[in-house]
Amino acid sequence: MVSSPTFQVSLTHPTSQEELYLAEWVCGKPAVTGKIFGGQNAPDRRWPWQASLLYHGKHICGAALIDAYWVISAAHCFQKSHEPSDYQVLLGYHQLQHPTEHSRQMTVYRVIVHNDFNKRYYMGSDIALLQLHLSVNFTSHILPACLPGPTMKLPLHSSCWITGWGMITEDGEVGIIDSEVCKMYFQSPDSSSSEYSIHEDMFCAGDLMTGKSICRGDSGGPLVCKLNGGTWFLMGLSSWSQACHYPIGPSVFTRLTYFSHWISEKRSTLPNPDPSFAPSQDKPPVLSDFSSLGTVHKPSTCITLVSLQTFLLLLIFLRIL
Repeated sequence: MVSSPTFQVSLTHPTSQEELYLAEWVCGKPAVTGKIFGGQNAPDRRWPWQASLLYHGKHICGAALIDAYWVISAAHCFQKSHEPSDYQVLLGYHQLQHPTEHSRQMTVYRVIVHNDFNKRYYMGSDIALLQLHLSVNFTSHILPACLPGPTMKLPLHSSCWITGWGMITEDGEVGIIDSEVCKMYFQSPDSSSSEYSIHEDMFCAGDLMTGKSICRGDSGGPLVCKLNGGTWFLMGLSSWSQACHYPIGPSVFTRLTYFSHWISEKRSTLPNPDPSFAPSQDKPPVLSDFSSLGTVHKPSTCITLVSLQTFLLLLIFLRIL
């Protein structure tokens, strides 16, 4: 097998503007391409923006690198603590049990959880940013995903993938599910209740035919779509779903286009940390126990159970698409 050459791109103490330009130049272009079927283990360098969020040294959630200083994840992953020193970020891992010379463990300088998280409605504004103490050197194993602008559209038939270290799938291709169809799936037996509903800052995806869905350990992880001629854009963050067993229902993701201005504001107004004050960066750990502490939040069983008739209608609808 012929492997792609390793490269490295870095700037010494980049300014915020320089890091944005550099991230836009290299983002969304992994060294390895090609389809993976059936939720199989992802090949090395397939998803170089995939990150693991550690809480006190244990994997709790997925995350994604978006530029040299910033990582993005779901707000619900930070309900135990907002203290940056409680968290670390792993990059350049293909398997959490087997770090390589390409793996890095980064310390967190700042945790920014959206102020509206879970306030207006269930799991609303499920988004958080992490600023790292030190700039990440981009390599073929560590690259950012591209961020969409606020007006970027996501066609229903887009090629999108969810990745992570969950119980069932480590990566899998999923389809975007119409929000109105998704609302039917999470409809409460009490038609007047809308506690578990799909709002404008969310979207649904999944594969009800093959059972690809987000699972425990995938929380906060990326949903990326190949758009604009082959570039991978980070369109969603794994937010909540039904329990990860059959029958598999849609998964709900934080819609990043909705938060485009919020992300840009935080990145542009907060200065990069002084690297001289960064704590020592420890050797990338071997994680033998990475059962998630940040379980995907999901409605209770009595709410999410869908009638057989509704489930069949959903399957028919998806076959027609």
